[in-house]
Amino acid sequence: MHSDTRAIAWDFDGVLNRNIVNGRFVWADTLEADLGIPLEVFEKGVFDAQFVHMISGKRDLKTHVQDWLDHSGHAVDASTLLDYWFAKDDLKDPYTVELLGQLAERNILQVIATNNETRRSAYIEENAGFGKLVSRVFSSGRIGHAKPDAVFFRHVAEAIGLAPREILLIDDSAANIRSAAALGWQVFHFTEDTRSELASFLGL
Repeated sequence: MHSDTRAIAWDFDGVLNRNIVNGRFVWADTLEADLGIPLEVFEKGVFDAQFVHMISGKRDLKTHVQDWLDHSGHAVDASTLLDYWFAKDDLKDPYTVELLGQLAERNILQVIATNNETRRSAYIEENAGFGKLVSRVFSSGRIGHAKPDAVFFRHVAEAIGLAPREILLIDDSAANIRSAAALGWQVFHFTEDTRSELASFLGL
């Protein structure tokens, strides 16, 4: 980490939240047994062509999920499914959350910069408790643009009042890393191969 780093922007899913392992949504392992919805059916129904509009805050997730449930005939309502999803998907990564906590003792701003719609953004902030661990949760649903769109990164930099070179992005998406780096951000590509290097990179 550069000596001029004044802020760290943490990605959430895949970095602070270990809910995706080897490309698998581990939170959904019991979805079919618990709610009678096979994962592949859930993914096809929820993460359809309309999902991009939810991620960017243009369509409400609960409305989308309820429309799909009504159409598909599953005997569960959107509130129940979202509560189940968000709670099961709350799988904090002990390693990165510990690093976040250690950095809190230093004079460095920490925020979350995530592609999430507004409902899960609120869950991350309030129910999962990250609102107390970072200064702010920036999400695509609130900003209106999703990573790797440059607008997302410019919004974060402007909101915290720092130059791009003073901000470090820790993200598991290569596309997000490339976009932020092109704007002058410092970057760390967090993967299964590099995760063990993060502590030393941060000087911890």
